[in-house]
Amino acid sequence: MRLAGKVALVTGAGAGIGEAIARRFRAEGARLVVNDLDRARAEQVARAVEGRAVVADVSDSKAVAEMMESVRAHEGRLDVLVNNAGIAGYESDPETARRFVETALAQVQERMTEGRIRTHSTATLDTSDEDWRRMIAVHLDGTFFCTREALRIMAPQNAGSIINMASILGLAGASGAPGYCAAKAGILGLTRALARELATRNIRVNAIAPGWIETGMTSPLAPLRPLIEGQTPLGRFGTPDDVAWAAVYLASDESAFVTGQVLSPNGGWVMNQ
Repeated sequence: MRLAGKVALVTGAGAGIGEAIARRFRAEGARLVVNDLDRARAEQVARAVEGRAVVADVSDSKAVAEMMESVRAHEGRLDVLVNNAGIAGYESDPETARRFVETALAQVQERMTEGRIRTHSTATLDTSDEDWRRMIAVHLDGTFFCTREALRIMAPQNAGSIINMASILGLAGASGAPGYCAAKAGILGLTRALARELATRNIRVNAIAPGWIETGMTSPLAPLRPLIEGQTPLGRFGTPDDVAWAAVYLASDESAFVTGQVLSPNGGWVMNQ
């Protein structure tokens, strides 16, 4: 019961890492508000964690303001905000994922057999204005909008924990994902700025930068899995629970002296970059 008595809002909690965080938070005693863009998923997880579902697009500042006002009206307080909502960018475009996989595999093969790479990524050239802005909007704008509105509740409390979901790709970068890497790197910078600003209010702000985690978002990359696992000292993809436990720590009073930090459950992958 490490989170007993705490009210937590987890965005993008209808599946994957967000769902795992919601379930772990509930097991540790928290009262949950489950956000997702998919109403059915949000309500399903909310029932499982005995919480309340709220549907909102985190990239829409008005929708976020309404969501937080709902939290104020129903829960009366907010102790933990997990800014988890995110996209990979190829949810409705499997061709993009296929090109990413084929390019990566071709480059590895060419380097091994020829000692040089002839197949080049065209990810940046192929990224439209709309794709770029959507990626930044969901990840970076969403984190900012949710944090800003959450502070209207947390600031008068002079207490709270904000956990932002970054990525190892925001730390190390990756060929073929310029928008995603830029958005996640931006979240890391925002996390540090907020940690300094909000320390006087006893509001802690930290980030989690997961490695390669087994979720629906990474399933299209299955052909690359042996390669990624070979680069990971622990030899496997992580599970959503591997990330959820990190979130439990950052949400709990055990991390009372931790702010502005990046916790990265990645199996050691970053050591090979």
